[in-house]
Amino acid sequence: MAEKSHPGGIMKMTRQDLPEVDRDAENILKRITCFALDMDGTVYLGNEWIEGAREFLDAVEAAGKRYIFLTNNSSKNQESYVQKLEEMGLAVTPDKIVTSGMATIAYLKKHFPGKRVYLLGNELLCREFEREGIRLEEEAPEVVVTGFDTSLTYAKMCRVCDLVREGLPYLATHPDFNCPTETGFVPDAGAIHAFIHASAFRWPDHIIGKPGGDIMDYLALKAGAAKEETAMVGDRLYTDVAAGVNNGYTGILVLSGEAGMEDVRESEVIPDLIFSSVKEMIPFL
Repeated sequence: MAEKSHPGGIMKMTRQDLPEVDRDAENILKRITCFALDMDGTVYLGNEWIEGAREFLDAVEAAGKRYIFLTNNSSKNQESYVQKLEEMGLAVTPDKIVTSGMATIAYLKKHFPGKRVYLLGNELLCREFEREGIRLEEEAPEVVVTGFDTSLTYAKMCRVCDLVREGLPYLATHPDFNCPTETGFVPDAGAIHAFIHASAFRWPDHIIGKPGGDIMDYLALKAGAAKEETAMVGDRLYTDVAAGVNNGYTGILVLSGEAGMEDVRESEVIPDLIFSSVKEMIPFL
């Protein structure tokens, strides 16, 4: 038996209580006004739309509801996601994109204002931090932040391990171990954390992205929607669904990416709803 955190409180659920796939018997989706959508593995894989994802986005708007993209992937900034989606045929404004990088910047401004930051990240993430006034420093930083660095080098890994070993505050944008692509998975931020832990014997002191509360509070601020009327939709139990059910949102799992039903049966995180893909949600909007 598992305990399920839910907007209405903690409920005891057995494995027999798992939601039926592609069903919404309690009309939960009718009460949702805003859909927070994970991206990789949920609406697309690489540069290809998951079947029915575009139709789902159109159906959400046709039903008078809204959607916002919420991704843990900090290897791209807001503008690059806007460009990526435009190249895939979907025109969106920047306010429809929320990343773990953005939420991390907000966290730094609140908890480490003015501090010098060593950022393990690619050029896009570094540019985003600098544009928002975060002071990046390699020689004498006061805080370490690790992201999904797609420009990772051995020299960078040596440097970040040295700084973590020194005991500096150590933050991470998100915990995902792998990032889904059209051809499988590539190592993500969580794999980098494991590398650092193997050398410096420390895990991040704090992780801002899903399933943490920091990014979900940031989402509520950016989306302007009540948590109880917002659904977090994603393909990962330990990030997307946990972020929803543990922070006052409706948590919806789609089976189009990382997690399968065997993972659900073994997980302590119980989704409110389970669908094969976002396409199967359309009839219930």
